[in-house]
Amino acid sequence: MKAFEYVGAKSVDQAVKALTSGSAAMAGGTDLINRMKDYVTSPDRVVYLNDVKELAGISGDSGTGLTILSGTRLSDLLANDSIKKSYPALWQTASEVGTPQIRNMATIGGNLMQHPRCWYYRSGFGLIPKSSDGKHMLREGDNRYASIFMTDGDALYAHPSSLAIPLIALGAKATLIGPDGERTMDVAELYKVPTSNTESPFASRPGEILKSVSVPAAAGKNGSFEARHKQAHDWPLVMASASLTFSGDTVSDARVVVYGVAPLPWRSKAAEEAIKGKSVTLDSARAAGSAAAEGAKPLSMNGYKVAMLKTVITRTLCVTVGNRYWEV
Repeated sequence: MKAFEYVGAKSVDQAVKALTSGSAAMAGGTDLINRMKDYVTSPDRVVYLNDVKELAGISGDSGTGLTILSGTRLSDLLANDSIKKSYPALWQTASEVGTPQIRNMATIGGNLMQHPRCWYYRSGFGLIPKSSDGKHMLREGDNRYASIFMTDGDALYAHPSSLAIPLIALGAKATLIGPDGERTMDVAELYKVPTSNTESPFASRPGEILKSVSVPAAAGKNGSFEARHKQAHDWPLVMASASLTFSGDTVSDARVVVYGVAPLPWRSKAAEEAIKGKSVTLDSARAAGSAAAEGAKPLSMNGYKVAMLKTVITRTLCVTVGNRYWEV
């Protein structure tokens, strides 16, 4: 690990002032420290945010909406009864992250702003890894866990933040704070697709940190489902979150967002259109799953994700309305 200067910020203002060029912010450190050990990220200064009390906590309720500060631990999010009852998509996704030890350290801000886990990137070849002869290492090499959408471009890694998926489905907004003050955007707008290894995958500006996430008042039903290699500590291969509103028994509006299939959180407009105007049954959910897979362009080793996407969408819609799909 490269030697670095350490700043223990006590306030947001101190943190923002300390985050000069070449600096990195750290809360739980469950992602950053690993990247530093592998020399993937080598900041000149680390600004520690754990002691910034104004960055931790949850306020509001399901009737008015929630504000979740970026330094809130995942374990604290899971202990919130309002989230468990009214935002099960978010609660379920958070419960699947890491292990209890990791959830006791990891923060919602760290999860949202984590870096891709592509092994070429983690081996120091950048987000767009190319060999000396100009060939794309991920396109030509082991791409089992890469994207199946947006694969005509050079950014082929799969977006890494699982919590971004339910938050986008729920219509949440993110507030950033930096040298120029605060600005608020949809959570989906936190991310961008880099076109070179000098570009960031985030829309944040120099010196900015994520301050909070605001989730609208609960309406309709929401849920999440993920597929992974094993039940023990692992990352999802594909997961999805859905937020549905109803007119009687039929879906009047839908938001369906998918993880693991694109370099951005992938909003499946096709699945949304397929389920609108219908009751959620196993058949209608399967039709939405099939629609979600249209247009996928898998790479040489990840075609399995197309079938997995169909199943994950089907099961996400079923669990959102309380259908016990495994008994059908």
